[in-house]
Amino acid sequence: MTVIKHDEELNKKLDIIKKEFKDCDDLIIREFEVGIDKGHKMALVYIDGLIDKVLISDFALENLIIDSRLAQPNEIKSNIKELIKNKTLAITEIKEIEDINEAIKNILVGETILFIDGVKECLMLSSRGWPTRSVAEPQTEVVIRGPRDGFTETLKMNTSLVRRRIRDTNFKIKNLSLGKRSKTDVALLYIENIVNQEVLEEVKKRIDTIDIDSILETGNIEQLIEDNSFSLFPQMQYTERPDVVAASLYEGRVAILVDNTPLALVIPVTLNTFLQSPEDYYERWIITSLIRLLRLVATVFSLFLPSLYIAITSFHPDMLPTDLALYLAATRQGVPFPAFTEAFIMEGTLEFLREAGVRLPRPIGATIGIVGGLVIGQAAVQAGIVSPLMVIIVAITAISSFATPSYNMAIGFRMLRFVFMFSASIFGLYGIILAFLVVLINLANLRSFGVPYLSPLSSIGENYRDLKDTLIKLPIFSMKFRPKVYTNKDSVRLNYKRKKVFGEDDIKK
Repeated sequence: MTVIKHDEELNKKLDIIKKEFKDCDDLIIREFEVGIDKGHKMALVYIDGLIDKVLISDFALENLIIDSRLAQPNEIKSNIKELIKNKTLAITEIKEIEDINEAIKNILVGETILFIDGVKECLMLSSRGWPTRSVAEPQTEVVIRGPRDGFTETLKMNTSLVRRRIRDTNFKIKNLSLGKRSKTDVALLYIENIVNQEVLEEVKKRIDTIDIDSILETGNIEQLIEDNSFSLFPQMQYTERPDVVAASLYEGRVAILVDNTPLALVIPVTLNTFLQSPEDYYERWIITSLIRLLRLVATVFSLFLPSLYIAITSFHPDMLPTDLALYLAATRQGVPFPAFTEAFIMEGTLEFLREAGVRLPRPIGATIGIVGGLVIGQAAVQAGIVSPLMVIIVAITAISSFATPSYNMAIGFRMLRFVFMFSASIFGLYGIILAFLVVLINLANLRSFGVPYLSPLSSIGENYRDLKDTLIKLPIFSMKFRPKVYTNKDSVRLNYKRKKVFGEDDIKK
């Protein structure tokens, strides 16, 4: 690409623009003249569909043509750039650009460039105005209690949603551009006097290593900067809720927003992060603690219930009471497959139905999931392919898997379920224990930008204060400090003064 820094001729600049945008029919070049006598040549250059045409027409083009007639001819000739910039254009943001390559980059992102004949610099007029989706309720993180606004595909709108929740000058937004061809706008969000500086520098360093043609979604960045690409467990949290991003930043974490996607990345994470729901922090602590325990039990069921069925029926029927063992044997009478094959068929069918339900239109998808499960389950039992108890176990497992708040973690758990089933079919309960130990060792070695994945459970002595918000949640007034696992700066976030002001009796009431 040619670089022009000192050429003042309008035609030469426009020739370069036309050459670079050859066969780009959406490029608009509006040439015009200002002044009464011999007009001064100018040109507005932009891409149709990326700018606010009303803004450019009413506050730029109209002002340039009309107001220039009121100016003195000598003033137009002697200092036309300053006249236009300071007295004519009613645009909120105007920037001088000397490098035409920089001008082309701004045209591609939706800005309008004003070229002036005889002036070496051009003016960038802020004019982005493409069609956008309005703020709506998040689709993947629905809550009963809490904010109902979610991110959209417009980066500036998303950063403003977070800024509304963090009215602090220490809240920083660093704008980046990633993708050699896509030149996607990316924003790095953090609170300067809270964030762990080592984590922030590591995030910046990894982002700087990205060298790719296009960034279309946060998933592209996630895969390029994560610690272990071969792990089933996500090492970054994605969310479409501004309140989740704001709460994470208050804990000392870092967020990444990408233009054209409503999902944000939050870094770093622990296993505990994916077992919590945004609603946990809006409900009273007793209710939240009970729900978290229920969620933990459901997670255990979704992971181990089919494998326990396989292990007990195939290797350890003597562990059951006699009556239950006889009943189990009776239900399996006539089933031609071993327990593992029986469970694999039902679990595989469930995954097919789940995937089909996700890809189909929403009303049809919900129907396919419910009706398909009922029909296939009943038909399989009547055909004698599976036992009735197996259908019940698969149904409980499916329902339990929906209790995991994080979709990407739930997928990892679903894959692990098959690993435990396979281990149980070979070694019984010992196989389940062995597979669980392997997974546990993997989790213990896993890091998310230097943060141990099993924190704070893996370092109870060091991070004992963080246990107040893990498997259960203690009252909010007891969580005085920020999570130590995420940051070591400005650790105090709450000074509970009610007891001091009103006394102990008031709290007990």
